[in-house]
This record gives sequence, C-alpha cells and structure tokens, in this order.
Amino acid sequence: MVAALGGLLFGFDTAVISGTTHALTQVFRLTPNTLGLSVSSALWGTILGAMLAGLPGERWGRRDSLRILAILYLVSALGCAFAPNWYALLAFRFIGGLGIGGSSVLAPMYIAEIAPAQWRGRLVGMFQFNVVLGILLAYLSNYLVGLQEFGAAEWRWEFGVAALPAGIFLALLFTIPRSPRWLVKKQRLEEALLVLRRAGEEHAEAELRDIASSIDAEHGHADEPLFSAKYRLPIFLAVTIGMFNQLSGINAILYYLNDIFAGAGFSKISSNLQAVAIGAVNLLFTMLAMSLIDRVGRKALLLVGSVGTAACLAGVAAIFALHRHQSALVWLLIGYIAFFSFSQGAVIWVYLSEVFPNRVRAKGQSLGSFSHWLMNALISWTFPLLAASSGAWPFAFFAVMMVLQFFVVFFVYPETKRATLEDLQRQLEIA
Repeated sequence: MVAALGGLLFGFDTAVISGTTHALTQVFRLTPNTLGLSVSSALWGTILGAMLAGLPGERWGRRDSLRILAILYLVSALGCAFAPNWYALLAFRFIGGLGIGGSSVLAPMYIAEIAPAQWRGRLVGMFQFNVVLGILLAYLSNYLVGLQEFGAAEWRWEFGVAALPAGIFLALLFTIPRSPRWLVKKQRLEEALLVLRRAGEEHAEAELRDIASSIDAEHGHADEPLFSAKYRLPIFLAVTIGMFNQLSGINAILYYLNDIFAGAGFSKISSNLQAVAIGAVNLLFTMLAMSLIDRVGRKALLLVGSVGTAACLAGVAAIFALHRHQSALVWLLIGYIAFFSFSQGAVIWVYLSEVFPNRVRAKGQSLGSFSHWLMNALISWTFPLLAASSGAWPFAFFAVMMVLQFFVVFFVYPETKRATLEDLQRQLEIA
C-alpha cells in the first residue's frame, strides 16, 4: 500500500490538468500548440524519469529512490500552485513528471519483488488501483475547488492540493523494508531472508536460494546488459505493452476530458460531474480486474479489453464525425473507461514487473515505462491539433490500434499468472 501511493500521485497529476486547461488557456493566452505543450510538459519529465529511474534503483535500492521521487512530487505541487508565469509552470510540471516516470518504474518493481507469487498480480495491481483512485480524487478535487469560487486562483488550488498526499507518501516510505531481491543482488543475504519472512513467505530459505541462483551475483551476473538476443522477447513485450497502453488514447482522453465534453456541448459544471462519474467507473472496474487477474490471467484481460475499447472508441468517433447522438458520448466514454481499466490499465504495471529476470529487471522496467511515456507525450501534445481539425480522427485511430493490439496479444503474449519471478525467467528461456 505504501509503495503504491506513488501511483495515487501519478493518477492525481494525470487527471488534475483536465480541470485547468480552460483557465490556463485564458491566463497565459495559449494556442492549441502551447496548450498541448503545457499538458505534455510533465510527460517529457516523465520520459526522463522513466529512463533514469533504474540507475538510482540499482545503486541505492527501490525504497530509498522512491523517497527522492516523493520529494519531487511535493516540490512540483507547490511550485505549480505558486508559479509566477507560464515558463515556471512548465518547469514545475516537468519536475512532477520526473516523479511520475520514476515511480512508474520503481513502485511496481518493488511490489513485485516483495510479493508472494500467488498474490503478485493483486499486489502489483494496488499500484494501478491507486493510479485510478488518484484520477478519481483529482476529478472530485477539481469539482469541489470549482464550487469554492476562488476565481482567477482556482487553477492554482487545483494543482496545489497534490502537496498533501505527496507529504504523506514521503513520511510513510520511512516505514517499509528494502526489496529482498535487491538485497540479494548486493549479497546482503541475511537482510533479504528477514524481509522474505516479514513479507509472509512460507519457504523463505528455499525462496532465497532460488533468487540467489537466478541472479548468480557471485559470478558477476548481477548486472548484465539488457540489449542482447536472449532478452528479445521480454523487450518486445515491454515496449509493445507500453505503447499500446497509450495508443488506446487513455491519457489523451483523461487530460482533455472536459474539453471533449465541451466540444459536444456540455457546460463546465456538467463536464466536471461527468468526469467524476468516469473516475468512479475507472476505480470500480480496476477493483474488479484486481479480483480476477491472478485467476483469469493477464492475457485474457488484455484480449477482452482490446475488443471493448475498440468498439467504444469507434462509437465516439462516429458521434464527432456525424455530429449526432451527443447524449450517448458520456455512456461510450464510461464504457471505454470500464474496458480499459479492466484490461490494459490493470495489467500493464503487473506485466512489466514480471517479464524481465532479476538481473535486468530495473533496466527492463525502465524501457517499458519509457515506451509508455514517450507515446503518451507524443499523443497528448498532438491531440489538440488533431481534434481541432477533426474531432473524429483521433478516436478512429485509437480504435484501429486496439484492433491491432488484440492480434499481437493473441499470437505473441505469454501468460504469467501464479508463477514466481524465477519460474518466469526459466519459462521465457532467458536464464
């Protein structure tokens, strides 16, 4: 739960921008291009954070590195709230992005490395649960702040609220142990054994031997290069699941949700309320996915989600193309969010934390998160430009990408449920 709080801040920052886009456009006189840059500024920081997080994660450990990221979250929230100009806002959004990118690598990795195999899907899924909880809290926060009539300062309050959970996250990180698999890599075996026992591992000594064997630190195999032929399948899985997660259009829709509703003729207050409803559906179906992910498996959830999201996105594209049936928009978006959170949303961080062996997990997780955030930044920056020329085109493109995802998952992706990380290393023939 503590490590997964990084996900709550991730989700809050992802969605809170949706309530500020109109005000930022007016205050800073933004064009569609500079609005896209304002939204994506955090994402460029996220890309860098995801790329570099594996370095401190390997050197200082997952837990201690998360403490650094919590400080970045706190600085970003307060900086955005008091930003004197547009350039300062971009800078503090970028700093928050560093925290998001880093936590998207290190928090799921930490949880996967400390979780027993039979619970790993649900426990790593707590990160995604907190992501969607953060999204819901951001929508709810924007709605409540909007009722307070702060006037020109409203957007500052919407950004600044995130300082509270950031401070709580930082404090709680001083209560949790280090990752046992990181401790084994550093040949601190006695500490690793204590953590395994504390985490409820029934056969802690046998698990410790298996971890040590998979890493083989004594013979210099603890830190192998990632880009080699034997890791080509995990690399393909990590890159594609990261890219498809964003090619579904999820964050473009979350960032610009109020603008999407406005384009269909809804008022500001109505848009905020419907955003809260969408956030609640997101949370509900993430909880449902968490209850099934260790029984049904990751692959089945991805396949179901591909079909459902493609159908809903095609419906949204049709509404904007034909300019009819706008009342169905909110229901199609709710259906889209339900299918996404039940599948891609719940699976991505679990899958990324599983497919790489202990020797290169930090590097592999960074690669998968990098592909996710790079695609996110590109889509979020270009979405206003594409939507300005034709509201239908972005959604039609996202629908086609979900059809493509279905076939890639069906023919290539292996199932990873209920296997230890060391068993998966052997199954993927990358030991």
